[in-house]
Amino acid sequence: MLERTPILQLIACNIKGYIREPEAIFWTYGFPLLMVVGLGLAFQTSGPESIDFDLVEGPRLESVLEALGEDPAFSIRTTPRGEALQRLRRNQTVLVVELEEPGGYRYYFDPSNPAARNARFAVDNALQRAAGREDAVATADDEVTAPGSRYIDFLVPGLIGMNLMGGGMWGIGFVLVDMRIKKLLKRLLGTPMRRGQFLLSVVATRVIFFIPEAFALLLASALVFGVPIAGHPLSLLLVAFVGAMAFAGLGLLAASRARRIETISGIMNLVMLPMWLCSGIFFSAERFPDFMQPFVQALPLTQLINSLRAVILEGQALADLLYPLSFLALWSIVCFTLALRWFRWN
Repeated sequence: MLERTPILQLIACNIKGYIREPEAIFWTYGFPLLMVVGLGLAFQTSGPESIDFDLVEGPRLESVLEALGEDPAFSIRTTPRGEALQRLRRNQTVLVVELEEPGGYRYYFDPSNPAARNARFAVDNALQRAAGREDAVATADDEVTAPGSRYIDFLVPGLIGMNLMGGGMWGIGFVLVDMRIKKLLKRLLGTPMRRGQFLLSVVATRVIFFIPEAFALLLASALVFGVPIAGHPLSLLLVAFVGAMAFAGLGLLAASRARRIETISGIMNLVMLPMWLCSGIFFSAERFPDFMQPFVQALPLTQLINSLRAVILEGQALADLLYPLSFLALWSIVCFTLALRWFRWN
């Protein structure tokens, strides 16, 4: 059966060549795992962070240190005025507090920085309370730190989507251009093989490797950081498969006519840069203004990441994801059709 099926022969050949390259295995599985672990350690929830700020040396310094020094919510650095303002300009601190006579405080901060605004109001609130201010009404805090609501839980599906995009595009684009440069494609042209069979074998080979990669990343995140997996594994498999196919099609299209490594590198960066910035890998895509949302939502990585988060964190069924999955499938079909039409062997 294998001898009579060109696609299966090509897939087997591609897999053997892939396995024989240890660096390819590392970049497929090792590097994404290191990225997840590194970013997970940086952004895991280990308790509330203290607010760091600089306090200018001067009169009444001891009273402020007595009022806030024992509060674990604050980390105070006492510095001369010139040094404190220089640290602020260098972004080494987000807030400088200066004591004024006969009383009062002056705050130096960047109002466009959310962390600086939050620090200013938190420090001022603590100082006002220490001075005797009372709240007009009672309030209560309910901290939400359960798995599924943490930043690390939000981050992992974004990283999985990013790796599916990179694997589909770099893994296919560079391979095809490298084969074109080495004249391997021209040799294949002389075989009784159709163009569509060759392109499908390249896509199938990459999908075979990059689907397990997504599950490896998710499993590592679940074991190391306790990231919950609320959805059904088959739902996750289908989402990852459709997403991988969409980016495999993009990789084929990008490499269909490129003849130099520099050319494919430029094309890849041009295609992927908007998705790196706008698709919500590290923060919600909803943060972009309304006039940009049609563009943001039209990016395939946005729909893939939204679908991954819906399945992994919310446990949504496939019936709830018909639109994003259809959108990704359309990307795949259109890109593959155009690549099949424009692809050249040399």
